Amino acid sequence: MSKKAVILLSGGLDSATVLAGARADGYDCYCLSFSYGQKQIAEVGYAEQLAATLGAIEHRVAVIDIGAFGGSALTDDSIDVPDAKDVCSEIPITYVPARNTVFLAYALGWAEVLGARDIFLGVNAVDYSGYPDCRPEFINAFEKVANLATRAGVEGRKMTIHAPLIQLSKGEIIIKGLELGVDYAQTVSCYRLTDSGEACGDCDSCVLRKVGFSDAGITDPTRYR
Repeated sequence: MSKKAVILLSGGLDSATVLAGARADGYDCYCLSFSYGQKQIAEVGYAEQLAATLGAIEHRVAVIDIGAFGGSALTDDSIDVPDAKDVCSEIPITYVPARNTVFLAYALGWAEVLGARDIFLGVNAVDYSGYPDCRPEFINAFEKVANLATRAGVEGRKMTIHAPLIQLSKGEIIIKGLELGVDYAQTVSCYRLTDSGEACGDCDSCVLRKVGFSDAGITDPTRYR
């Protein structure tokens, strides 16, 4: 029998690696992306391409509006995305309030409908921007909620939240992805991505990506402005 999994897929480097890893582990992958009010909506197109290239069974895009509340440089037009060198707080202004909580809740709902007991996401707590919803403590807590709040959990069909990259450096993630056949030219990471998919090269996410390729000893395939 096949085993089904829901994969949160952003179009970025990390989630592409997670999808490739889940497929290699024998999962039938159902990918979920979000149009959530983000400024760089081009990432959704990259997610669609990755889902097709990496063998997903199905890919859906949920349309929600976390951006209605503002409060993040990724969703609020009145807040500029800073360069990495100008980020001075522990939790930067690019943090989107409750984003991963909302994303995982949607993934949990779809997993129940599919009869899937596994949800994968590409959060990382080593080379990351300091977001509180990328920490192991959050993943563990949400898994407990998933098993308390669902019919599957109550009936003994345990739901598992997988964050396989959470303790890896960006360089280690890239090496792992290349071994799995990921084409990183098909991924984007930039917080100021243009509509045509060109990265700024200076935001926190771009800098982390550049360092990752450098640490891995791999040529960075990103298209920069």
